[in-house]
Amino acid sequence: MVPLPLFGALPGGVELLIIGFIFLLIFSLLLPVGMAYWVYQDAKGQRGTDEALWALATVLAGLFVSVFGAGAVVLLYLLIERE
Repeated sequence: MVPLPLFGALPGGVELLIIGFIFLLIFSLLLPVGMAYWVYQDAKGQRGTDEALWALATVLAGLFVSVFGAGAVVLLYLLIERE
């Protein structure tokens, strides 16, 4: 009896799905950290700006909401702190 493939004729099936999820997880963790680094470096040059707080808010929004949450904090930073 020939075993039936679970995911059709896709070579690698489950393995490719797991690799895709790993890449998605890495991307969703590294992008907010990169955004936070950019916000920190940008805010460091301005007077009266708490750069560590903005960077922390970006990372936390990225971890608890998603990449879109980190993007929202960066957009908020650009609207509030930049002139």
